Amino acid sequence: MTKKRKHQEDFQKVKLKVGKKKPKLENATDTTFKTKAIQIPEQLKEDGVLPTQNRKLNIKDLLSQMHHYSPGIKHNALLGLKDLLSQYPFVIDAHLSNIISEVAAVFTDKDSGVRGAAVHLLQFLASKIRAEQIAPFFPLVSAHLSSAMTHISEGIQEDSLKVLDVLLEAYPALLTDRSIILLKNFVELISHQQLSKRLKSREKLSWMLSVNPNRRVTSQQWRLNVLTRLKKFLQAVVDGSSEIEDEGLQEQKDSPRSVRNPICVSWKVHANNQQRIQLFENGGLQPKINSSFRLRSLVSVMDSAEKGLSSAENLKGFIEIIIPLLIECWIEASPAQSAPILGNLLESESQQLMQQVLSIIHLLWKLTKRHDETYKMELWLRMNYLVDFKHYFMRHFPYSLQETVKHKKKDSCKGNKYCMTSSNSVDHLLLNLTLCDIMVSLASTATLQMDSGWLDMIRKFVTDTLQDGSKLNSKQVNRLLGVTWRLMQIQQSKVATEPLIKAVYTLYQQRNLLFPVRTLLLKFFSRVYQKEDLRTQRIRSRSKVLSRWLAGLPQQLALLGLKNPELSNQLIDIIHSAASRSNKELLQSLQATAARIYDPLEGALVLLPAEAQRRLVQLVYFLPCLPASLLACLSRCCIMGRMSSDLAATLIGILHMRSSFAGWKCQVQDNSVNDVDYFSFLFSTLIGFSRKELTDLQGIRGKPHISQTQLSPVRLYLTDLDQFLHHWAVTEMICHSLSTIPSQSQCFDILQTGICKYLVGLVVIPDSTAGSVLCAINKLLDQACILSETLHKFLASCCYSLLYFLLTLDKEDAEHVQKRDMLWGSCISALALLPRLLRLMLQSLQVSRICQEELPVVAQLLRLLMQHGQLRSHMITNEFLVQQIIKDIMTLKSGEVQEQWLTDLHYCFNIYLASHPQGPGPINAVY
Repeated sequence: MTKKRKHQEDFQKVKLKVGKKKPKLENATDTTFKTKAIQIPEQLKEDGVLPTQNRKLNIKDLLSQMHHYSPGIKHNALLGLKDLLSQYPFVIDAHLSNIISEVAAVFTDKDSGVRGAAVHLLQFLASKIRAEQIAPFFPLVSAHLSSAMTHISEGIQEDSLKVLDVLLEAYPALLTDRSIILLKNFVELISHQQLSKRLKSREKLSWMLSVNPNRRVTSQQWRLNVLTRLKKFLQAVVDGSSEIEDEGLQEQKDSPRSVRNPICVSWKVHANNQQRIQLFENGGLQPKINSSFRLRSLVSVMDSAEKGLSSAENLKGFIEIIIPLLIECWIEASPAQSAPILGNLLESESQQLMQQVLSIIHLLWKLTKRHDETYKMELWLRMNYLVDFKHYFMRHFPYSLQETVKHKKKDSCKGNKYCMTSSNSVDHLLLNLTLCDIMVSLASTATLQMDSGWLDMIRKFVTDTLQDGSKLNSKQVNRLLGVTWRLMQIQQSKVATEPLIKAVYTLYQQRNLLFPVRTLLLKFFSRVYQKEDLRTQRIRSRSKVLSRWLAGLPQQLALLGLKNPELSNQLIDIIHSAASRSNKELLQSLQATAARIYDPLEGALVLLPAEAQRRLVQLVYFLPCLPASLLACLSRCCIMGRMSSDLAATLIGILHMRSSFAGWKCQVQDNSVNDVDYFSFLFSTLIGFSRKELTDLQGIRGKPHISQTQLSPVRLYLTDLDQFLHHWAVTEMICHSLSTIPSQSQCFDILQTGICKYLVGLVVIPDSTAGSVLCAINKLLDQACILSETLHKFLASCCYSLLYFLLTLDKEDAEHVQKRDMLWGSCISALALLPRLLRLMLQSLQVSRICQEELPVVAQLLRLLMQHGQLRSHMITNEFLVQQIIKDIMTLKSGEVQEQWLTDLHYCFNIYLASHPQGPGPINAVY
């Protein structure tokens, strides 16, 4: 018992008393704590500088999430970034560097969804960022692209091609600056290096096609995808090389370089030193801005990597690598050699791969032509690749496409699931034409005999394609004409070129050709004609087909008219070029079609734009003959206002140069312009209205179209301002042409006869016609000219009608007010030159026949005539007549209060006439 008690003493139980607190343990933890409030007002405020998207994240938040380990967060960040930048485009400029670096960094992300979102965002950014903005950051983008293209992951490689598509579409020039690195990446995508078995040393490495069974697509499809991008990349390199000139005929592009802007020279302005003519070394209508010289770098000479494919060494190196790989791709896709029945039939995928192979080779051939030693490069290409090309490419030429058609079970082809049939489509044509273009570039005149076998195959294919009547697009026709031109250059004999020209002409004669196709054909024929014209200067042996084509151009122009102005402009340019070279067939056709081309109602001259009109007017100079009917059409074109007054003046000047009055020292063409017909043209154009139009005007009465007075038998038809100004400008050129005729008296007699025959006796005359007649009289009148009494009376009536119209003109009538100076000047000049005309006009002022409203107008006219310095002496001579008119006016106004206009008339008479004695005898002798 004693031992047990002692043992229990070690673990004594503490007895707690009621109402007492429990004592604290020695190892108890103190859990008490104190809190204080923290004020964070600045952090709770929204950021007013950086905008946010719908999830309240700004640009910094989204860019920071791009580094997150979670693919979902990065994917959402890319989507949010696109949403934010679409709502607030100005954020792009402020954070362009960070945006580009972060987006480019995810090109190699492991998650396919993130890469896809990055491609979509890059495509969006490409539409918002200009090339000059992204240029400083493009090396970083290009480095990430190269990393993606050479990545070990097949998915990243496939998505890198999508990135490449976006950059090629938006920034081709920036991408091609790193051509050497990217071209190597293209090669590594479809091949791998291996040591050449023929060389024991490791100096030279060869490349062979690689096969990766882990890809989602077949090896052939993968190579097709890569080669398609390589072709686009090389096309961008070619487009960026301005000095490359294709031997084919390029399609017309809407660029400033494709439009010719001739220099319009005004010889009058140039003679007064108001216009300078800048001359260029190479001539032509437009100076050649692009120089073939390349400036040396300021730092040092560029190394081969910086030069890219512009270096002949780099280009040769890339050709040596890529051509064997392309030939391997061709062998895999080409028709099986064991199936001679199918022969040259291709499946669709094989045809696409072969097309890309040939397109890449064709672009490489273009790049070789921009180097200085082009001839040496062509020899190198021929020596290294002609044998392989003939063996692999030309073996099954020409190629056609197979169509895979699934038939029903009841079909006769029960054993085959698919039945292959040859396609009637021309999709395969571009493949064959590209191959032809490559092959003919390896041939020359010196190698004609060695290459005659495969050249004959190409010539036959080209001829058959041109003549089979198929509808071809512009791309096919462009390549087809390029091959045709090269064949004509290789073998220039007429026996070889004439069938090719005839085949092209067969295609040209097809109806409903597309505009780009028609344009290419016109350029081809124009080029052939110019080449033949240079070659046949000594020996005139022209192509009959080419002559037939030239002869049909004027008729096509007459039929085309305004249906296609661009095509009409091209026809005019070719016609002008051949006419300036005095092509007999074309000039005969142009002569026969001239009446339709220069028809004043529906001719090309009045329908086409101003620049085309100018070229057509220039063609008048080359016409062999200008008959009266054609001159009548040209006169109507001048006066109808459907071409500018300057152009009408140019036409009048050209006809003057073709006439016998131009003052040529050498003899001009016989009967080119008859003198009578030429004067008829000048007179008709001077009048400004046809006989029918003048006859129709006689029935018009009353205002606002007619201005009439009781003192003159001539009533004025008031033309609109545009017609009047046009007619007046043409009149000045007509007067200039009339004044250059040597015999002025005979010219004046002809003009006087025409006026008396066609104008005298008319009741209504246009105001522009009356002014033009007075202007011509003033220009031609000299001491040897004698005016008939009939003409004197007609001119006096015209003068008073014009002066009455000007004095009664309402100042608010802005349209007719602008005629005042021209008409007033012509009337005063005529009255000053012909005293008899002034006397007849004063004699016609029989104020007893007029109404009271016209008396102030007569008084104002007399006052202005007395005040005019040129007429003062003549008015003094007619003082008695003026005094009698004033007395008659006073008689009619007697018994009434004298008005101010009557007081002014008395004052002027007393000042200018009453104080001067009668003029000397010689002046009176004129009457």
